Amino acid sequence: MKKKVMAAMSGGVDSSVAAAILSEKYDVTGVTMRLFANDDIAAADKKTCCSLDDVEDARAVASRLGLDFYVMNFGAEFRKCVMDRFSKAYMEGLTPNPCIDCNKYIKFDALLKKAEALGQDFIATGHYVRREYDEKTGRYILKKGKDASKDQSYVLYNMTQEQLSRTLFPMGELTKEETREIAERLGLVNANKPDSQDICFVPDGDYASFIEKYTGKTFPAGDFTDKNGKVLGKHSGMIRYTVGQRKGLGIALGVPAYVISKDMENNRVVLGSNDDLFSDTAYAKNVNWISIPGTEVPVRVCARVRYNQKEQPATLYPADNGRIRVVFDSPQRAITGGQALVCYDGDALVCGGEIELPPGV
Repeated sequence: MKKKVMAAMSGGVDSSVAAAILSEKYDVTGVTMRLFANDDIAAADKKTCCSLDDVEDARAVASRLGLDFYVMNFGAEFRKCVMDRFSKAYMEGLTPNPCIDCNKYIKFDALLKKAEALGQDFIATGHYVRREYDEKTGRYILKKGKDASKDQSYVLYNMTQEQLSRTLFPMGELTKEETREIAERLGLVNANKPDSQDICFVPDGDYASFIEKYTGKTFPAGDFTDKNGKVLGKHSGMIRYTVGQRKGLGIALGVPAYVISKDMENNRVVLGSNDDLFSDTAYAKNVNWISIPGTEVPVRVCARVRYNQKEQPATLYPADNGRIRVVFDSPQRAITGGQALVCYDGDALVCGGEIELPPGV
């Protein structure tokens, strides 16, 4: 008897091809997760996931492949674990990555629990990553996808050993070009559909307006200052700025100015030069270990502090309270609180955690 797989189908080409590949070996059921009320979904454009059109694309693909298909409502979980956390983080001066929370709390927690309750052996997604089992260590390893330009391991650093044991990633050995070729050969309706780019619940990219509407709060103007506290001008609300930002500041100083930190307590945005953004050290909390169970000694790694960054050579040190300290061989630009610090050993993901604000900030 074939093992059962619940395949998460977003309506995009990646998850559709993943379901198609798995259907050759497993008993696959397609599932699209409903994360919004209908009015909210309809507001999304074609660059986002989770719109009503995406649901219908997923349904059409499932029909084409002869799969059972269901739409499951995870709206309450998404609001609590993703949208609430996103808004709270910005109000604390952080710059969160909501895709990481969606993967942690929705795809690989809520969906996996639903799959288990329905007697499924595995869940599957269209992420470009590889999963392997290391017989020597008895641990599942999460590795970068074959297509380096599409690798999504960074946003999956929170996966537990149990979750990895129950999840299939059929796209890990494919390139994006190969994925589209398979979709065209199978006659899938979304073979040439553009990839989603924006945060699904902020389709216009205006995070500040979303947070104000979502929370019902307003964020007052305050001072732009330099590193020494000299007032340079007025900002239009703390949540409108992030470390490293240059565009959209609304202030002209005669020289390029960048956000180098945010003083939430005093409602001040601190500006400086591009050189002020570089640091060789990052701390991270809430660390999840994958290829190893942890370390009590320094470990050489390659690490990145944002999704689209190439890994940089560094040394990982254990720190207090389960945190880690990573010292890069060369300074990195705009290490930002709320983003993820993810460490690798070659293609294998060693660990990851949430970047903390520097002491005193």
